[in-house]
Amino acid sequence: MKKLLIANRGEIAVRIARACSDYGVQSVAVYADADIDALHVRQANEAYSLNGQRPAETYLDIGKLIAIAQRSGADAVHPGYGFLSERADFARAVIEAGLIWVGPNPETIDVLGDKVEARKIAHLVGAPLVAGTPGPVESAAEVLAFAEQHGLPIAIKAAFGGGGRGMKVAWRMDEVAELFASAVREAEAAFGRGECYVEQFLDRPRHIEAQILADKHGKVVVVGTRDCSLQRRNQKLVEEAPAPFISDQQRQRIHQSAQDICAKAGYVGAGTVEFLLSQDGTLSFLEVNTRLQVEHPVTEETTGVDLVIEQLRIADGLPLSFNETPTPRGHSFEFRINAEDPGKGFLPTPGQITDFLPPSGPGVRLDSGVISGSRVPSTFDSMMAKLIVTGATREQAIVRARRALAEFNIEGIASVLPFHRAVMDHDDFTGADKFAVHTRWIETDFAEQITLAPRAAVSADPEILRTFVEIDGKRHELGLPAALLRGVSLNAAGTTSESAAPEVIDPQSVLTPVAGNLHTWVVEDGESVSAGQVIAVVEAMKMETSVLAPCEGQVQIAKQAGDYFEAGSVIGRIKILA
Repeated sequence: MKKLLIANRGEIAVRIARACSDYGVQSVAVYADADIDALHVRQANEAYSLNGQRPAETYLDIGKLIAIAQRSGADAVHPGYGFLSERADFARAVIEAGLIWVGPNPETIDVLGDKVEARKIAHLVGAPLVAGTPGPVESAAEVLAFAEQHGLPIAIKAAFGGGGRGMKVAWRMDEVAELFASAVREAEAAFGRGECYVEQFLDRPRHIEAQILADKHGKVVVVGTRDCSLQRRNQKLVEEAPAPFISDQQRQRIHQSAQDICAKAGYVGAGTVEFLLSQDGTLSFLEVNTRLQVEHPVTEETTGVDLVIEQLRIADGLPLSFNETPTPRGHSFEFRINAEDPGKGFLPTPGQITDFLPPSGPGVRLDSGVISGSRVPSTFDSMMAKLIVTGATREQAIVRARRALAEFNIEGIASVLPFHRAVMDHDDFTGADKFAVHTRWIETDFAEQITLAPRAAVSADPEILRTFVEIDGKRHELGLPAALLRGVSLNAAGTTSESAAPEVIDPQSVLTPVAGNLHTWVVEDGESVSAGQVIAVVEAMKMETSVLAPCEGQVQIAKQAGDYFEAGSVIGRIKILA
């Protein structure tokens, strides 16, 4: 390959652009309107507009991405993670266009991307498994039947997803129907397919995974293990490598199962095999992510293997640069620096970063997609950057992490930094003799109160105004941020417009808790509800956030589902009945 198109955004696009420089190939970035001045656009050798705002019309538009690859002269495509990274149809489109696909073969993505088929392969090679449905379920009734047979809790999971998107855990029978509907909605929004299957959910398990690399010459190597148990909403917040507090026997079972599953599937490229480890030591295969993981840097730091460079080498037909699992060289933590307010239930907080002052010093690495002045759009994932801290031992890495987190300062929007600081002082996570965290630890055991983050009001994502210019007789499209023209527009009378009076909010108003799309009302207009009841769902930054009734009464719907609203917008009212 000589020129690679990066079909992604944010910090992973920056990471891939840097790998391209190290590998000696040119990089091509793409961008949605809100990303016109993003760091990944500046980092690449050249950049092209996707001419849109929402994921479906930008980073998920296969036709646009292929057209830009051909227009730019790229001969390869790297999908990063998220978006189209696990879509076999995208891989096929890239290959059919005569381009090099940096990832597993489409057939492998099809098989392992179907979580039901992946379970079958795991069963064939003797990997550990919990009970699950033989295929996708068609209705909530089927989910209820499984729960009655196998007991609660159960996990409803997107059959063609990953990364926690489209996964819901039911702990009570009366919540199964709504959780099934919610899982289908999230799966459709994130992956374009809503099929879901069901399996037993191990209560309070750890999340452990094995990083693998496989070349086109038949070699499959497990690079190392990671623990990713610190999660909220099934999304990881802190990861570490190698996975601590597991026995040699458990580590060997994880390594062997991961290698066997990938070999059986004919895997090529970088991938991750994920497992759950229960409190009683029960190990169960979870899924295979047929892509690069967000948390890949902790494996790089503890093995000395550049996983992105290895991806490029594999795509070029070269053999792996090593032959066996490297001996870990120290311990590493990764902290996902999300634009979320942990003091308010991790609500997304899009907006403009006024100051972004990261730490440095021994053992500190930062993979960032933002700098001071960058905007975090409301339409995409909330992750701004990743802080990776490494030490010779887990104990040294903990001390360095505390120092690095204390140095880190972000102003303008809220971030999860206060949560990370609290975790690194919590004995459940940092204790030398125990490891008490699990995938629901934040929701069940983490009792620390985190202060609400002060921040400016959220403003709308910047719009791009498009026009055309002629240069040397050739017509070119020109896109300008609308903010550049702010203040120069006059009304018909030649005077500037005055701002409208602020809307008066009464305590019976139904407000959107976060900027995003009003996805659905879960109650009917005129329906009686109780205070705190979920009455609507807002989708923002790839996550669903519930809208709660502020008081008891009768719902009066003012805004219909499908539109975008800023945080604090009035979408309805609760009429108090006499």
